[in-house]
Amino acid sequence: MLLAVDIGNSAIKFGVFDGPTLQSKFAIRTKPDLSVDELRSVIGEKLAPAIAGAIVCSVVPDINSPLYTFLRSTYGLEPFFVTNNLDLGLKIKYEPLEAAGTDRVVNSFAASEKYCVPCIVCSFGTATTIDVVNRERELLGGLIAPGMAVMSKALHITTAQLPEVEIIAPDAVINQTTETSIRSGIFYAQIGLVEAAVLRIKNEIGDDPKVIATGGFASMMAAKTDVIDLVDENLLLEGLRLIHSRRS
Repeated sequence: MLLAVDIGNSAIKFGVFDGPTLQSKFAIRTKPDLSVDELRSVIGEKLAPAIAGAIVCSVVPDINSPLYTFLRSTYGLEPFFVTNNLDLGLKIKYEPLEAAGTDRVVNSFAASEKYCVPCIVCSFGTATTIDVVNRERELLGGLIAPGMAVMSKALHITTAQLPEVEIIAPDAVINQTTETSIRSGIFYAQIGLVEAAVLRIKNEIGDDPKVIATGGFASMMAAKTDVIDLVDENLLLEGLRLIHSRRS
């Protein structure tokens, strides 16, 4: 069995694959100072001892070392950490290459493999990212914007009276309370972002790519807009599995 780990800014996601099947998954909260002992305590018995390999995508470098030590000392694994210079059959046009978020690269690779090219990957998490792969399998880059939870926190921090709200899809655009108005403003700002960006991307590349949504808020967003063709919540974990198979 294979362990795939996605270390994100808000959560660390673990997926256990038995061949091509995602057998189980769980997540823990990301903490920059996460220790080996904390990992051992939080994960406990959630990982099967039959795991034979591990592959990791990380955008939080401080967690790489404790995770490596935890997996090696507890399960005898030597996890492989994905880097941007790995040959994935994509020509990455991001500059400089090392500045491209590894999660964006893995998502773009996974979408290209699973859904063919051209494609647009919209990831709705701590940040909202949109990435584009053309018919020539060139990862053209994309855009980065604050995610919905970040927008909520920023409004609260930079104003005197606005509360930080939980991210829930609003029932209507027009609202009568401060809390629901903030929710609506944040949510439809994201809807407007993805709809405008996808339209402009299609015009810019002169093609009609498939649009894939992933990340914690993907289903919520897809339910309120027609520009998203499908939701794949496990896109990054699947990408890690595909990369592991490619290296085997």
